[in-house]
Amino acid sequence: MKKSRKANYDLFSSYAYYTPGFGGIGILLLWFLAGAVLGSIVGSVFTLLMPGDAGFEYMMLVSYPLMFIPPMMYANLMSKRNAFFDTGYALASDNYGRIGGFRMALLVSLATLAAAFLSDACSELLPATPEWFDKLMGNMVGGTFWINFLCVSIFAPLFEEWLCRGEVLRGLLNYRRADGSRGIKPGWAIVLSALFFALIHGNPWQAVPAFALGCLFGYVYYRTGSLKLTMLMHCVNNTFSLVMSRIDAIGDAEHYSEILPSPQYWLVFGACILLVILCVRLFSTIELKDRQGNCDEVRAA
Repeated sequence: MKKSRKANYDLFSSYAYYTPGFGGIGILLLWFLAGAVLGSIVGSVFTLLMPGDAGFEYMMLVSYPLMFIPPMMYANLMSKRNAFFDTGYALASDNYGRIGGFRMALLVSLATLAAAFLSDACSELLPATPEWFDKLMGNMVGGTFWINFLCVSIFAPLFEEWLCRGEVLRGLLNYRRADGSRGIKPGWAIVLSALFFALIHGNPWQAVPAFALGCLFGYVYYRTGSLKLTMLMHCVNNTFSLVMSRIDAIGDAEHYSEILPSPQYWLVFGACILLVILCVRLFSTIELKDRQGNCDEVRAA
């Protein structure tokens, strides 16, 4: 397998030697929860100093990144320890096959929007959202635009993809088992990482679409090893939702079926199914250098 140069993408390479198994993922989750507590404590200071919506906005701006600091510090420490004796697997590889990077970026963006439309239909089966959830979402996407954009379109793709694809999925694919083999079956790894992605959202109304999109993100990561692509997909989905929520004519609608008349809705629904299938088939043409995916190997220092 291709060796990744550690000098590339220092933000990602410092974690290459830590490939957590189930126990390690549990520890990362505990550190994430500790970060959530830390973020809540620090964020509460802003709500005390700045009452009202402004305080909540700045609380999100500070508390959200803080949630990920403890698991990132832990993973970095473990990676540095393992670098002396273990093989690593790069978080950010560039295995795009004949499709190429630019066309892959375009395809994954289209596939993300189509999958988001389809997952919205699943969300309609859930009970109506409670008032507290509507208020929370309203504050996250209806406040100061640059703060909302920074939290939703930059922070969320960066930190959540690092954790869910860069650590959890990469770990499940590549961790060293007791018998010397690597990882679990890729299909299970993708599904379990998507479940983890859904879990950290903390509520069913976000968890259902997060699971569906997480499966797509995971498959793209498995085929390409590119964390940059999954960050792009995450950014496209969140930014599209943010922009849609700011359009007065449709901002109050909870589902696409409330925006499009029935014939047009089902035409778009069918087109989205075909688009996702086409994109996934194209992604499947990328040659795998290893049965556990296309994360480039990094030799011990």
